[in-house]
Amino acid sequence: MRNYDLTNFSRSSVGFEPFFSILSGAYRRQEAEGNFPPYDIVRKDEANYSIRLAVAGFSPNDITITAQQNLLKVTGRKPSQPDREYLYEGITDAEFERQFSLADHVEVTNAAYDNGILEIDLHNEVPEAVKPRKISIIGGSAQKRLS
Repeated sequence: MRNYDLTNFSRSSVGFEPFFSILSGAYRRQEAEGNFPPYDIVRKDEANYSIRLAVAGFSPNDITITAQQNLLKVTGRKPSQPDREYLYEGITDAEFERQFSLADHVEVTNAAYDNGILEIDLHNEVPEAVKPRKISIIGGSAQKRLS
C-alpha cells in the first residue's frame, strides 16, 4: 500500500484537521487489521449505502455490530470447539474486528445476514442547516455597513 503525504493539503485547508486525522488513522488501522474479512462498500443512491462483509463460517450469533458517533465496529468471535480435530483448516475461526469511520450524519439503519454475507445498511441524512446555501451579495462598501 502506498503512503501519501497530506501535508500540502492540510496547509491550505481550514477546519479539516479531523478529516486528515481520520485518513491517517484509517491507513494505520488497515495495516493492523489485515484483509479479513473482505468487504465491499456499495452506494445504493444519493443517501443510502451498505457495507457487505464476507464472514463465511461465522453465524449471526458470533458477530457483534456496534455503532457510536462516527464509528461502526464489527467484531466476530467464534466459540472454541476443542472436540474437533482438523486435518486441514482453511475456513478461519480467528477473531476479527473491522472499523469504519462514518460521516457526522450517517446512521446505521439495518443489518442482515444471508449465505455468509453480512450486509449493514447506512443512511446519510444531512440536516437543512448543514446543506450548502447561496449567499446574496449586497451593494455598497464594507465601511458604510459597519457604521
